[in-house]
Amino acid sequence: MTTSNSSSASISVTRCDVCIVGNGAIAKTAALGFAQAGHSVTLLVPSSTAPHESSAAGTGERPWDVRVYALNHTARDLLSSLKVWDALDPGRVAPVDAMAVNGDGKNGGSLGFDAFGAHTGALAWIVEDSNLNGALDAALKFAHKVEIVKGCGSRLTCGPDGAAVQLEDGRRIDAQLVLGADGRDSWVRGQCDIGIDYRSYHQKAIVTNFACEKPHHGVAHQWFTCADGIIALLPLPGNRVSLVWSAPETLAATLAEESMSELAVRLCEYADGPLGALKPLQPEAFKAVPLALVRPHALTAPHVALIGDAAHAVHPLAGHGMNLGFGDIVDLLRVVREREEHRGIGDERVLARYARARKEDVLLMQLATDGLERLFGANLEPLRVARNLGLNLLDKLPFIKRRLMAHAIGQS
Repeated sequence: MTTSNSSSASISVTRCDVCIVGNGAIAKTAALGFAQAGHSVTLLVPSSTAPHESSAAGTGERPWDVRVYALNHTARDLLSSLKVWDALDPGRVAPVDAMAVNGDGKNGGSLGFDAFGAHTGALAWIVEDSNLNGALDAALKFAHKVEIVKGCGSRLTCGPDGAAVQLEDGRRIDAQLVLGADGRDSWVRGQCDIGIDYRSYHQKAIVTNFACEKPHHGVAHQWFTCADGIIALLPLPGNRVSLVWSAPETLAATLAEESMSELAVRLCEYADGPLGALKPLQPEAFKAVPLALVRPHALTAPHVALIGDAAHAVHPLAGHGMNLGFGDIVDLLRVVREREEHRGIGDERVLARYARARKEDVLLMQLATDGLERLFGANLEPLRVARNLGLNLLDKLPFIKRRLMAHAIGQS
């Protein structure tokens, strides 16, 4: 990685192998992955970026994040290989030992998964955003081949030998490969004129945390309802759970106006049996995030690759949006590592291999999440009966259940 100044125009130019645009966990993990593979990396983050407060350095009394991730084995293995997983605060990570999925109505179907049946120690791990980003930030401080540049891109251009990211203040970053890890509304994707298929779910994800009266025993609970959307309560350390309620927009607006105590009362209809009474954690925190399906028409452009939500935004009902992003990094690092000696890391054929490697995994997740949202969102009695029967039938087919779980947890 080199930085030079042009005397004629006083332009600062940073040259590197990989320029990563983004400031989330996916961007940071990709930066560490490429740096540890021997490539020079420039991580372009917004000027207003503030460092995350690390849970690992805390006392355990910090408020619990409302934003959490259900990380699967693919994510854990990648983070472990980068020496990040062991840097997480273990007291704030909760393993998911089982899942209980419930259909709608009084006689709704049910489906259960557990780690024992999947032949693994845990199905997933619930990790707070600040815990993950804090560990990544600490690792980046010791990454010798990573330079963090604060600024905002104004133009992305590609030539035969690489790509150039022009910043608003006149600086430039030249790279063999540019990674767009800048979220659902990706600037990199737009600069490459990559079109998208977009479908709003007309829902918002209501996220917050509660203390529960009964022990959750590491079980993640999910209720597919027609009128109220999809409700998930994920285990946190101790007698705590994280709520992810994918609520129709009208209901979401009502929930946003109610107090946390009123929200807890609403949840009693579903959670009272397995978890008992719910109590808002202090200090109270609440977020509402609009939900949409975003499918780019391509994952790559000349010397450019998309990863994370920039490459695919899916419904959170399966909790695998972040895991798809980690899968992107694993496959991209692999095809770059296995490329022929005469090909650069931004070579067209190398990037085409990445796109092919991700096609099946991403498409399956998009079809599954979008299909389930459509199926359980239809308020028709014949469909209600059929989907509840389907859940009960699937619960009695252990071979198919194991195959589904192997794919979901990243062990397929």
